[in-house]
Amino acid sequence: MILNQPSRSLYSRIEPRRSGRLRVSSLHELYWEECGNPNGIPVISLHGGPGGGSTPEMRRFFDPSRYRILQFDQRGCGRSKPLSELRDNTTWHLVDDLELLRTHFEVDRWLVFGGSWGSTLALTYAVKHTERVTGLILRGVFLLTKEELNWFYQSGAKNLFPDSHERFAKPIPPDERGDLVKAYYSRVMSSDKKIRGMAAKSWTEWEHATLTLNTSAPPIPRFSDSKFIEAFARIECHYFQNGGFFERDGWLIDAVANKLQNTPGIIVHGRYDVVTPLLSAWKLKKAWPRAELHIVPASGHSSLEAGIINQLVRATDSFADRLYSR
Repeated sequence: MILNQPSRSLYSRIEPRRSGRLRVSSLHELYWEECGNPNGIPVISLHGGPGGGSTPEMRRFFDPSRYRILQFDQRGCGRSKPLSELRDNTTWHLVDDLELLRTHFEVDRWLVFGGSWGSTLALTYAVKHTERVTGLILRGVFLLTKEELNWFYQSGAKNLFPDSHERFAKPIPPDERGDLVKAYYSRVMSSDKKIRGMAAKSWTEWEHATLTLNTSAPPIPRFSDSKFIEAFARIECHYFQNGGFFERDGWLIDAVANKLQNTPGIIVHGRYDVVTPLLSAWKLKKAWPRAELHIVPASGHSSLEAGIINQLVRATDSFADRLYSR
């Protein structure tokens, strides 16, 4: 280990070289963007949520002189259409969408980068299309298991954020609080706009309250946008209530152990991540020995905490050093 290395920061802001829409079904149309070097290393950057949508900051983890940076809004969120649509919206539809996008961009193989839910989707895609993946960079690992959902929504994170969790549980009658995901699911799917809006706001405020250890961090603008809030809450509840649409609980970690032993990867995880606890990244590393695990002290879940940024930029630079040829 080299001590006293200078901390890395995000690359400078850049604008897309081009953007567009790709129709992936008779119902869904995806918004996409491309930045950086058109002859660089292809990387697909996957946003969180599910339902979060891509952001300009996501492209800043990559050296634009060495990477061809691709990102998109997943079904039902961001600038993809129709907004908040749950029909034909499952993990497996998104995996198929990634293959359609890869073909659209005329990419043979690409690096896959994803945090939180983006790590779930990245791993699922890599398991199904291992030959198309040059490597994985993952942050805030989420395996979408019952254990993780129970930790965050029911009986774990509330011990650290009892004030915020009390506000989260308060709109739900006491006899329904034994399964808050199910209770919120029924409300964000309500035909009553007022019920739907109030539930979505409460759901999103709980997640926002726990994202970072940096209490002075500025508010995230999207979390004050009512359309974003409703789409985010509905899509998350839809996926979580259905167990990620995996065939059984724990399917993903077993699939990784069977399929990714020869795939290089770097995992970055905050020591004090409350949203997706470090145990998930630890289990992933055990199942996937070739991956490097970097535990970031004094850091939580957000990709924009200084320690997380430092390790993610180092990870993308490391892959660029291996893969980029002028």
